Amino acid sequence: MSQYRLRWPSRENHQRIWQLAWPMILSNITVPLLGLVDTAVIGHLPESHYLGAVAVGGMIFTTLYWAFGFLRMGTTGLTAQAQGREDGAQIRLLLARALVLGAALGLLLLLVHRPLVAIALSLMDAGDLVTAEAERYAWIRIFGAPAVLCNYALLGWFLGNQNTRIPLLLLLVTNVANMLLDLLAVYGLGMHADGVALATVCSEYLSLGLGLYLTKRVLRNTSGTLDRRSLWHLPDYIELLMVNRYLFVRTLLLLLCFAFFTSQGARMGTLTLSANAVLLNFLLLISHGLDGFAHATEALAGRAIGQRRLDHFYDTVFTALIWSLFTALAFSLLFWLAGAQIIGILTDIEPVRALAIDFLPWIILLPLVGVWSYLLDGIFIGTTQVRAMQNTMIVSVFCAYLPLWWLLQDLGNQGLWLAFMGLFVARALTGGYVYRTLCKKELWLS
Repeated sequence: MSQYRLRWPSRENHQRIWQLAWPMILSNITVPLLGLVDTAVIGHLPESHYLGAVAVGGMIFTTLYWAFGFLRMGTTGLTAQAQGREDGAQIRLLLARALVLGAALGLLLLLVHRPLVAIALSLMDAGDLVTAEAERYAWIRIFGAPAVLCNYALLGWFLGNQNTRIPLLLLLVTNVANMLLDLLAVYGLGMHADGVALATVCSEYLSLGLGLYLTKRVLRNTSGTLDRRSLWHLPDYIELLMVNRYLFVRTLLLLLCFAFFTSQGARMGTLTLSANAVLLNFLLLISHGLDGFAHATEALAGRAIGQRRLDHFYDTVFTALIWSLFTALAFSLLFWLAGAQIIGILTDIEPVRALAIDFLPWIILLPLVGVWSYLLDGIFIGTTQVRAMQNTMIVSVFCAYLPLWWLLQDLGNQGLWLAFMGLFVARALTGGYVYRTLCKKELWLS
């Protein structure tokens, strides 16, 4: 870092970031938009426990599946660096291993899903009506596990190859299909949370089929051949899991924080649970929007490290920072001006809507607080500094989030949101410290 002089990004740097970021922003935003549709469809049914069941069931599977998010993140960083070295054989091998691992882990989840779901529902402690409906949701959603984890592998591989157009196409097609199937299941077939789950599973397998077809087309233009002997070498999978254990711990801790947030809201009653479920859709919109620049940073930073070009790496980080901050400001302005109207679209249950509006200021503040941790995650994933991600998350959860919640319990849901905000502040501070240390000691290439 001492030999690098900070400079305003060139037009080419802005173009490189946006060429990768805009497809991912559009495709990422379809994910929370799908959640918004789920919430809007269920939120207009007369009983609020259906909305609570989708919130609880959705959180269980978000936690369960994203515990294996290393299939996406680890594949992106390794593929980006192989792409920087122009190693086509390794690019092919990384894809094949990730798909095999995703399918195996998905089948394992299917085998052990009953105790997992039972434990998760008992921890949520959301009340009899919500729990019964969430259980029906869960028994259906689990059958999408193999497709979800293989889709993570495909998404990470495409991102590592700096191909964001195909993820955009995949997510647009499958999420639009999911939205239509939601409407058909709930309003056409008279289903409730179980209909939302069935629509989601169908769309997950549609995504996998389309993704594999498009992967085959991309591989025609990829150099090298697949070493099938290496593909089935068990020690390589063990080594891959050991490398990704840091991402597993980090992701599991993050998702447990979200699950804990939902669980504590459920303990305050179905009304609070439902209002928080509405607001968490805003959070998903924020995170998936900002992740567009984080994903672009993963691919470009990983490629720069693979080429051993620190100047390109720092240029990428600075350019992504500028656009991430601009996007965070835009989100905050949007929620300040139109947040109440968006809540009204999501639910017409008046007590839920009124309570959600009361806590809307936290959502307005969240983009400005969270933007730093999203970008830092992109940097660490692209450069495979995943141990740092794990350690910063451990410190943030056990030294900030949980202590703040314990101290602020008397404030009810306000205290819960304040502790949640403290998690993002701690992630930004600890991640920033690690980034500065790696720059000062010039350890990015080590």
